[in-house]
Amino acid sequence: MSQPDLRPLPGTQGIDPRGPRFSAGITAVLLAVDLVLGLVGLQLAAWILLVVIAVLFLWGAVAGVQKHPYGALYRAALRPRLAPPAELEDPAPPTFAQLVGLIITGLGVILGIWFPVIVVIAAALAFVAAFLNSVFGYCLGCQIYLLLVRAGLIRRGTGTAA
Repeated sequence: MSQPDLRPLPGTQGIDPRGPRFSAGITAVLLAVDLVLGLVGLQLAAWILLVVIAVLFLWGAVAGVQKHPYGALYRAALRPRLAPPAELEDPAPPTFAQLVGLIITGLGVILGIWFPVIVVIAAALAFVAAFLNSVFGYCLGCQIYLLLVRAGLIRRGTGTAA
């Protein structure tokens, strides 16, 4: 099986692929804290933190990863100290991954009102995805995006229905 093509579409601006990995690292730490809060019985604190994380996912899904606060932090603090990236990446798959994170954490927030254990489950699911992206560079949301593009359900680079 060939490696998926995540290069930017012609005429579009790509992003440094290390930026989403950096963002996923911050998200993984926040989700790990959320998990600990939920597991030690601080359900309200875990729920509030999951709301904050869901809002950050919303920001990334609506504004795009280029305008996310973690991306701004990466560009200001880390990017100037690194060598240029070997290749640029299409911002559509990581932006779609933010939508996937929003769905998971959003469901956790909503269902967590009635079933507090759902907050821990949602945080655990999102943590796994963020950890895989930050440590191994494997973006589950990006893979879902590419599967939907291949199935013809969305158009590449637009995130709209085909």
